[in-house]
Amino acid sequence: MTGSQQETAVPTYPAPIWCKDSDGTEYTFDAYMELIRAFHGYPAPGLIIAGKMVQTALGHIPRDILFDAICETGNCLPDAVQLLTPCTAGNGWMKVLPFQKFALTLYDKHTGEGCRVWIDTEKLEEFREIKCWFYKTRPKSEQNTDFLVRRIFEAGVNILSASPVKVDADRFVKKGLGEREICPVCNEVYPAGHGKTCRSCQGDSPYLEPGEGMGISPASASESRPFLKSVPVERAVGERALHDMTQIIPGRSKGPVFRSGRTFDAGDVCRLQTMGRQRVYVETEPADNEGATDTGGTAQWIHENEAAMRFASLMAGEGVTYTETPSEGKVDFAAKQNGLLMVDTERLEAFNLLSDVICATRKGYSIVSESVKIGGTRAIPLYLPGNIFRKAIRILQRGPIFRVLPLKKASAGILITGSEIANGLIKDRFEPIITAKLKQYDCRVACSIISPDDRDMISRGIQDLLNEGAELIITTAGLSVDPDDVTRKGLVDAGTEDVLYGAPILPGAMTLLARIGEVPVIGVPACGLFFRTTSFDLLLPRILAGIEIKRQDIARLGHGGFCWQCNVCRYPKCSFGKA
Repeated sequence: MTGSQQETAVPTYPAPIWCKDSDGTEYTFDAYMELIRAFHGYPAPGLIIAGKMVQTALGHIPRDILFDAICETGNCLPDAVQLLTPCTAGNGWMKVLPFQKFALTLYDKHTGEGCRVWIDTEKLEEFREIKCWFYKTRPKSEQNTDFLVRRIFEAGVNILSASPVKVDADRFVKKGLGEREICPVCNEVYPAGHGKTCRSCQGDSPYLEPGEGMGISPASASESRPFLKSVPVERAVGERALHDMTQIIPGRSKGPVFRSGRTFDAGDVCRLQTMGRQRVYVETEPADNEGATDTGGTAQWIHENEAAMRFASLMAGEGVTYTETPSEGKVDFAAKQNGLLMVDTERLEAFNLLSDVICATRKGYSIVSESVKIGGTRAIPLYLPGNIFRKAIRILQRGPIFRVLPLKKASAGILITGSEIANGLIKDRFEPIITAKLKQYDCRVACSIISPDDRDMISRGIQDLLNEGAELIITTAGLSVDPDDVTRKGLVDAGTEDVLYGAPILPGAMTLLARIGEVPVIGVPACGLFFRTTSFDLLLPRILAGIEIKRQDIARLGHGGFCWQCNVCRYPKCSFGKA
């Protein structure tokens, strides 16, 4: 201790017991103060009171039971619980709720019966100093800490209230982490249920990671940049362009005028100046980039073109091609065949969560034609940090982002249900609607059968369609809640499996999906007679692409599954079926 420092006398208090732990060990006020100094760092007023609260709760629950704890704030109370009971955050016996209320509960972990203790604001009226601290009406720097602690000692249990409670113990059952995966970004193990990457790599990380544009001092940032040679345009003659240079003429054109690697000549100087260029980046000699690799020989910086081509080679899957040469640092993807665009949205999101790289796509499940552009990727900076590049590659090595699946030219069997149609009371109008929609995908109708609303006849009709070689079965109507609507029962009798009935799509809520063996079945509700576009239009391409449709896929269609019913239908060039 220096001469300028003065030792502060620690006040002492009479020896009566302040609190007990769950084992029955007694602590005087002074002993408890030393205990919390060792654990918490200093005797916080809230932690002093919390000791008395824990003892109060322990006194209201039976001894020799297994109990858990609930703290309704993360301030002070959890420390007292962990000091005086076996309940900790680590063993899962203590739960901290984000209520920011100074209250705790100890309860039987089997029955949920327990005791809740809290600071009673009405009782604080007799203890003004404690009330001032509790309500934060005076800055901490102006508080008399010794006097506050003295008043807490004098108040004891007189500022607390306790009440029996019954906790919903099932709510706090500790759940396992489930299946584990290795995060493709950070290469660490995490619960697979969190997504394609760990939550940290999804953007929840509290760390400012060097190399991702954050948390680097100005000095280290300047040292970590790649060497870029910049010259005035007047001195660029004979130099080679380091990257594509874009010219924009508003309303007329946008594109690269000078390509990466081009050697500038005298005639280029004026054009560069008209483009607003005063200086340009040019290629350097290999010696200028010494230190561009780390001690392990791994590249620290990747040129935008090299990065984009490497990304593209891993992103493109079945039925997808991409440009052989980047333009302005970007690689475009196109459909290699007609079909249904499939996008791995979780992997796409994981890739785009990385800094300095992007990939943009058309909406997944869109019908695309051969040679139509479906997306693009690029690095944002001219040189991409090597660690970001390698993280991106790890994500993409798990599988492609883009696929275009061919649509099967299926032979369809149509079962028209309705006694009014079978008996000739009204003319069927469903078959031409279904036939026209099938024709859009080069499918043909192998057979069409009309059946009355009779369970057995519907079942036999399905078998007849299968015997005719139907590769897809479509039923119409008979799917609502009316007593005459027995189509579902007839389908079950016909041997349907994996039945999904009901979809969050309007129109088309009573859609049915199933299969009989390898033959897919779709039940089109009666709304298909009236509305031009329904759930059938959203689901038919997926069925023809051979995609297994699960309940979760149907549930996702609720976002965007509300048709605007425009006077002039422009589907699929609208928001219907697109989140």
